Formats: sequence, structure tokens, C-alpha cells
Amino acid sequence: MPLKGRIEVNEYYCKACGLCIENCPQGIIALSTDRFNAKGYHPAELIEAGCTGCGICAIVCPEAAITVYRTLKDKPEKA
Repeated sequence: MPLKGRIEVNEYYCKACGLCIENCPQGIIALSTDRFNAKGYHPAELIEAGCTGCGICAIVCPEAAITVYRTLKDKPEKA
């Protein structure tokens, strides 16, 4: 069964380096366009569904600002 996931970005630590964006195989992470963190950076965020919970973003984040949560997709009902 395929995985689905989500991420949480600790905005206090995110410095908008873009490594998570460059390395996301799904291409669903971007910098916020309407928020700044306390340090004046636009924090990273999910911009659409499709996260598989692979964890690459968390691995490449130099500030350890990303936590990844992974769950199994619901199994479709057989007719």
C-alpha cells in the first residue's frame, strides 16, 4: 500500500534555505508567500497534497526544522 504523509515545519528554526524544496521528489514544498518567521524568513510549507512521508526534506534540513508524519493510505473497498 502506498504511503501518505505530511510535514510540520518549526517556523522558529526555518531559515528559508530551500534545501527541502530542491530535494522534495513530489515537488510540493515551497516558501510561504504571506508569512514571515521571527527571524524575517518566509518559512517552508506544503503547497499541495501528495506528500508520501519519504523524509528527505527532514534529512536535508540543516536546522532540523521539519518533522515528517507517515500513515498508510486507506485500502480501497473491493466490489
